[in-house]
Amino acid sequence: MDCHAAAAASSQASDRNLPTEKNCLRCHDGRRAGRVETAPLPRLATARREVRFNHKLHLGFGNIAPLLAAAIDGGKYLSESAHIRKHLDTKEACAACHRGLPQTDYSSRANLPQMADCLVCHSQIQPPFSCEKCHTAPAASLKPATHAPEYLDAHSAMKLDKPSCRVCHGVQFTCMGCHN
Repeated sequence: MDCHAAAAASSQASDRNLPTEKNCLRCHDGRRAGRVETAPLPRLATARREVRFNHKLHLGFGNIAPLLAAAIDGGKYLSESAHIRKHLDTKEACAACHRGLPQTDYSSRANLPQMADCLVCHSQIQPPFSCEKCHTAPAASLKPATHAPEYLDAHSAMKLDKPSCRVCHGVQFTCMGCHN
């Protein structure tokens, strides 16, 4: 919260929640933390967010790490969770969804929330029929790279397990829904 204080009041995913140069220099002065080149930071472009999200609203719920941990421990988490579970014994509300930040100097996609995190609470969502409730991009851009035009013919050879399909295709998804 020292660096990304704007996130606490952020109500849109498109908000710029990056720290200011002044914030960076409070620590990165060469004494407390390594000196960094801050000149390009104010001009740093952020990727367009194609999702609806309200940090202020979600932070109002407090630390949801125990809720995510309970879903994993109870077998209700809809994605691979072994690499996630170890980060959920935290008292830091932001770290519940932005995992692994203390172990890195630069954040990446690995530190962003996973769709399965959202589906722990938003269990009424039934993808792919309600994706547009949160995702503002055209549905085609949500498809993984593996879902190329030849995917329908080749997916059985990929040895996919059903749990890897649930996040996008919903809890009610069955292979026989297509293969009947």
